[in-house]
Amino acid sequence: MPPAPAPPRVLVVDDDPTVAEVVTGYLVRAGYVVDRAADGRAALARAAAFRPDLVVLDLMLPEVDGLEVCRRLRAAGSATAVLMLTAKGEEAERIAGLELGADDYVTKPFSPRELVLRVGAVLRRRTAVPAAGAPEPLTAGDLELDQQARRAFRSGRELALTQREFDLLAFFVGHPGTAFGREELMSRVWGWDFGDLATVTVHVRRLREKVEDDPAAPRLIRTVWGVGYRFDPAGEVAR
Repeated sequence: MPPAPAPPRVLVVDDDPTVAEVVTGYLVRAGYVVDRAADGRAALARAAAFRPDLVVLDLMLPEVDGLEVCRRLRAAGSATAVLMLTAKGEEAERIAGLELGADDYVTKPFSPRELVLRVGAVLRRRTAVPAAGAPEPLTAGDLELDQQARRAFRSGRELALTQREFDLLAFFVGHPGTAFGREELMSRVWGWDFGDLATVTVHVRRLREKVEDDPAAPRLIRTVWGVGYRFDPAGEVAR
């Protein structure tokens, strides 16, 4: 019989010792191996030594803030999942964190049980077994997406897309001509059952800046008033 897989490792980064202790306790009871750090500099050191599968990362940290910690993790090529802890009024910071490659976020004040569920959901998405065979390339007009390499091109020029922008573009190209609401996009593209709908709006805007000739008058990713967005591969001028 093969040995049981090692339990996932989680690094909790929060300068509030009470929050860190409560979160750590719930995660340990859920079966995770947990380490802690109280500031951004220590978080980077512990991430390198502990090699966590996921980091629970508060954005407001001394020494090095949470956004910079996330940026450095991604710049170093770390595949560690990141779950941000944000305050209610930190919409700009949440969006910035998602654009830097964070996987999800939980808004303070939060239920520790909810956080544990979100940690589990992020790790399941990260470890999901893909369907057999390499995914087929996607094409639409002058857009070409290599899903296996996660690279996107327009007229042969590679586009600099974040992970979430690539996922959103791949979904649009794979579902041409269909209008989707923001809630549905959030669920079907990123697997979030709830969250800040402004995240979708911002990612659509940033994606338009990279794939449209004129982002102010988009032809590919159209706004469908009262519904959401629709991808029109022909890019025809609306009449």
